[in-house]
Amino acid sequence: MHLEIITPDKKVFSGEVSSVSVPGTTGRFEMLNNHAPIIRTLLNGKVKVKEKEGVKTFEVKGGVVENLNNKIIILAESV
Repeated sequence: MHLEIITPDKKVFSGEVSSVSVPGTTGRFEMLNNHAPIIRTLLNGKVKVKEKEGVKTFEVKGGVVENLNNKIIILAESV
């Protein structure tokens, strides 16, 4: 899957990942390869990204996540 984390100021992350865990407004959830299409709002919290090299964590301040055809875009207010 391809992930992009973007704020109004810059692109924070762009790369291939195997999973992404986000703080959704209805609870934390994880997206894996071939996840169903989804658009959800995000609360303040940690986004955990699993890559080949290991796990990265980003602290986001709200935003929106979209997953469509194994492309995930997180539009965060700030990171």
